[in-house]
Amino acid sequence: MSSRPDGSMHRSALPVFGPQVGPSGDATRSPRLLKFHAPEIVFGPGSLAEAGFAAERLGARRPFVVTDPGLLATGWVDELLGHLREAGLVPTLWHGVTPNPKDHEIAAGFQKYAESGCDVIIAIGGGSCIDAGKGVAVLSGNGGSILDFAGVDQFANPIPPLLMIPSTAGTGADVSQFCVVTDTVQSIKVTLIGRALVPDISITDPRLLVTMPTWLAAATGLDALTHGIEAFVSLGHNPLTDGHALSAVRLVTGNLSQSLSRPSAPEVRERMAQASLEAGLAFTNAILGATHAMSHQVGGLLDAPHGVVNGVLLPHVIRYNAAAVPDRFIPLALAAGLKVEGMPGRDAAEMLADHVRSLADEVGVPRGLRHLGVSEENIGHLAMTTLGDACLSTNPRSADRRDVEGLFLAAL
Repeated sequence: MSSRPDGSMHRSALPVFGPQVGPSGDATRSPRLLKFHAPEIVFGPGSLAEAGFAAERLGARRPFVVTDPGLLATGWVDELLGHLREAGLVPTLWHGVTPNPKDHEIAAGFQKYAESGCDVIIAIGGGSCIDAGKGVAVLSGNGGSILDFAGVDQFANPIPPLLMIPSTAGTGADVSQFCVVTDTVQSIKVTLIGRALVPDISITDPRLLVTMPTWLAAATGLDALTHGIEAFVSLGHNPLTDGHALSAVRLVTGNLSQSLSRPSAPEVRERMAQASLEAGLAFTNAILGATHAMSHQVGGLLDAPHGVVNGVLLPHVIRYNAAAVPDRFIPLALAAGLKVEGMPGRDAAEMLADHVRSLADEVGVPRGLRHLGVSEENIGHLAMTTLGDACLSTNPRSADRRDVEGLFLAAL
């Protein structure tokens, strides 16, 4: 929250299309003010070569490059460092990031950043690398522990410029105002949300997707699909987010399977890269829903792949939310290529839920959370921590602890 000159308050990070209740009891929108947060976007094959010029535009002299050991082995980081040096910059490399970045990893990254005297922060990799880069930036400007800043707009001081380069097709972290970090003491994921976390520049080079392992391509693709569906039905959706959300759903459902069977096909890579980008633009402005609120808790508890958990949970949440906003699922089902013209919204949502589960089957996602290590004993704790996740606040149907427990049990 931040103060306006008249002393009233507004949220700079959360959507401004507030939910209202219409005569029928349905949630409606009353537009008051629309903001759409987005970085400068550079997109297309070979765009990694623009990184040096982009960093220069942000004032870089000694950029801090964040990545992980897996991407380091692909050669993309070496190419990036070469472009930075060609531009006369002196980069420092840090690659101490693991999947689902941990609080202590971000503390170590900040220590390295501070010691090196760097300026602009560049992250190249999947969502974990990008979130780690954002975390280092928050600590650089504000000090303390990264967990101190969980929630909406919890840090006030400026952070270094951010240049983000995704190597996966799904997380959307390169355009979002989110930073998700694992609290290793409580074994939960915490979410930082704020306009300052939207990167200054995002570079999407679809060539980088070719080195993704098959399981990661499947997981991140399902993450993008979840972003599109949850953003479209979110209480914070608006006309600008709707178009991006539907486009992302159309692109993922039409190309994810091909991206696994034909990973080197340039047109398929570009479509999945676009899907990730558009899904990110949708959810960073509309926020998300119960699938992500629940998935964050499973990921924090078990360090499980985020997109895989989404793939298990999403069909159940679609059915749950269809009770509140059935007609919102008709455009989503149409975007997914389903024949639902003239069909009631609840039936369209059921078809969409089945279609998502079929796609998850096709790409090798387990049919239940039990296969990922979740047991009945975990359900109470997972439901309790879900209620504190910011993503639940924009779910179109309210949920109490009993509701969330029921969803977890259905997905078990």
